[in-house]
Amino acid sequence: MPAAYYTQPHSTYGLSPAMRLARMRRIAWLVDAAFHIPGTKFRFGLNSVIGLAPGAGDAVLGLISLYIVQQAHAMGVPNAKLARMLGNIVLEVAGGSVPILGDMFDVALKANLRNIRIVEEHIGPSAGR
Repeated sequence: MPAAYYTQPHSTYGLSPAMRLARMRRIAWLVDAAFHIPGTKFRFGLNSVIGLAPGAGDAVLGLISLYIVQQAHAMGVPNAKLARMLGNIVLEVAGGSVPILGDMFDVALKANLRNIRIVEEHIGPSAGR
């Protein structure tokens, strides 16, 4: 069995923490910062596009964000850090639900990338790279 796979009580599908974090990073990047406006440092992700659908878009994005929290929990991230991650999601979903201004708020907050940094505080930034 490859070294990247192992079993532990909270492991789903036998993924190592490094592989799990790499997947979480890809999702966060796609949702929060995958695209840029040429000639600027302004980045945005699918969050900006999906969030245009009133209500439903923010609900879908909230579920994607909750997946990242669930994976962090499975990796053993402490409850206090999970609470911070959930707070970021609540703030983004609530702020993002405001028409027009909410979309700008989502672009600025980037809750998923913030949550990845919280996970990295726990397991180390070099894991998964």
